[in-house]
Amino acid sequence: MRKTLFIVIAVVCCMFGGKLSAQTQADNLMARAQEALAKKEYIQARSLFLHAYNAFAASSQCQKAVDCGTKVAALYYRENYYKEAFDILRAADQLTMACEQKDHKQRPELRYATAKERLQMYTRLKKGANAKEQLTRMEELANAANIDSLNLDLLYTKASHYYTFGQTALGDEAISKLIEGYREARQYDKVIDCYKTLIGIARRSGNAAMTSRTYEQYIMWKDSVRVLKAQDELAALKKECAEKQATIDEKDSSLSTRQYIIAGLCVLSAILAAALVLGAVVLVRFVVLTRKQKKAIEVANEHNELKNSFIRNISEQMSPTLDKLDPKLPAVVALRSFIGNIQQLSELERELTEPCEMEERNIATFCDGIAKKMEGKTRQGVTLTVNAPRLSMKINAEMLEHVLLHLLNNAAHYTPEGGKITLDYKKRGAHTHQFIVTDTGSGIAPEQRDNLFKPFTEVRDLTQGDGLGLPICALMATKMNGTLTLDTEHTKSARFILELHT
Repeated sequence: MRKTLFIVIAVVCCMFGGKLSAQTQADNLMARAQEALAKKEYIQARSLFLHAYNAFAASSQCQKAVDCGTKVAALYYRENYYKEAFDILRAADQLTMACEQKDHKQRPELRYATAKERLQMYTRLKKGANAKEQLTRMEELANAANIDSLNLDLLYTKASHYYTFGQTALGDEAISKLIEGYREARQYDKVIDCYKTLIGIARRSGNAAMTSRTYEQYIMWKDSVRVLKAQDELAALKKECAEKQATIDEKDSSLSTRQYIIAGLCVLSAILAAALVLGAVVLVRFVVLTRKQKKAIEVANEHNELKNSFIRNISEQMSPTLDKLDPKLPAVVALRSFIGNIQQLSELERELTEPCEMEERNIATFCDGIAKKMEGKTRQGVTLTVNAPRLSMKINAEMLEHVLLHLLNNAAHYTPEGGKITLDYKKRGAHTHQFIVTDTGSGIAPEQRDNLFKPFTEVRDLTQGDGLGLPICALMATKMNGTLTLDTEHTKSARFILELHT
C-alpha cells in the first residue's frame, strides 16, 4: 500500500514538474523573442514567437498564446506573407474558442487582439471595406469586454483608420473622444503621443492642411499641459494647506476668526499670483511658437510656389529650343512628354488639398466610353472586358478617365497576343467604390513594387518612358479622396485597384 502511494505521488510530482518546466520554457522563448524584436532581428523574433505560441497553446495559456500569435502575424505581413499571417490569427481564434469552452467564460479581449491585427493587414492592403468590417467587430468586442484600456485603444484605432482612408471628420471625432478620455484620467503624456502619431499620419499621406492644423493643436496642448499640471499642483497645495489649517485649528482654538481669514487670504493670494505668473509665461510662449509655426508654413508654401514657378520657367525656356528640332524625333517627343508630366505632377502636388469638382455619372456608360478609346491599342486577339453596373456615383470624370486610361494603356502594352484585360467596378460599402484593372501579362517584379508610385526613383532613358505616369495617377487618386494600389496578392499578372470614397 505504501509502495503504491509513493508511486502515485512520484507520478503526480513528475507531471507537475513537467508542466512547470514547459511553462518556464515558453516564457523563456517569449523573452528571447522580445529581445530579438528590440534588436530588429525580425526573422529570429518571428521564429521564437511562433515556438512560444505553440508552447503556450499546448498548456492552454490563452492570453500569452494570443499575445505571441498576434506578434507572429505582424512579423509575417511585415514581409508580405499575408496568407501565413491570416492562418496564425485563425489558429489563435480557434484556441480562444477552446479556452472559452473549457473555462465556460467568454474572452472578448483576446478576440479583439486578433481582429485588430486583421484590421492592420487590410489597411496595409488598402482594402477599406474589409478594414471597416474588422473595426465594427472590434467595437462589438470592446463593448463586450468593458475594459477601459480597450475602449481607449479602440478610439485611437478608429482615428487612425478614418484618417488613413480620408474620412477626416470621423477621425477628428474619434481623436477628440480619445484625448478627452486621457485628459479626464490625467494621462497628459498620452495625449501628446496621440498628436505626434497624427502628425506622422498626416505627413505620410501628404496632407499639408491636416499637418498644419494638428501641429498647432499639438503646440497648444503642450502649453496647456503645463497649466493643467500647475492646477493639479495648486489643488494639491491647497488641500495640504487646508489639512494643515485643520491641524492648527485643533491644536490652537484660541486664534480669532480674523486671523483665520487673514491666513486664508494670504494663501489664496500666493496661489493666484503663482497661477497668473505661470499663465503669462505660457501665453507668451504660445504666441511665440504659433508665430514661428505660421512663419514655417508660409516659408514652406513660398518654397513650394518657387519650385512650381521654376519648373514652369524651365519648361518655357526649353520649348523654343525644342521647336527648332525635328518634332518627329523620339528624343524630342520624349522631352516634350517629360516636360508636360513634370508640370502636371507639380500642379497636382500644389493643389492636392483643394477639393475637386464632382458630377453624377452613370458608371456603366462611363466605363464603356473609356473602353472605346482603347480600340486599336491592344495586340491581336486581346479582349478588353468591362464589368460595370448601371448605377450612378459622383466622380471627377476628367481625373478618373485619365487614371483608368493610363492603367488600361499599361495593361495593353504588357498583355501578349490572345490575352485578356478587364475593367471591373466593385461597390465595397455605402461610400467605397473600386475600379479594378487586371491583365494577363507578366506582372510586376517584386523589387519594382515599392517604388511603383514614387517619381524620380531611378535614372531613365526618356524615350523608354519617364516613369511619372503612375505617380501622377496616384496623386489624382488622392485628390479624388481615394488611393491607387497594386494588388500584391495577385501574383500571376498585374492588378491595380483604384479605391474612391464618396
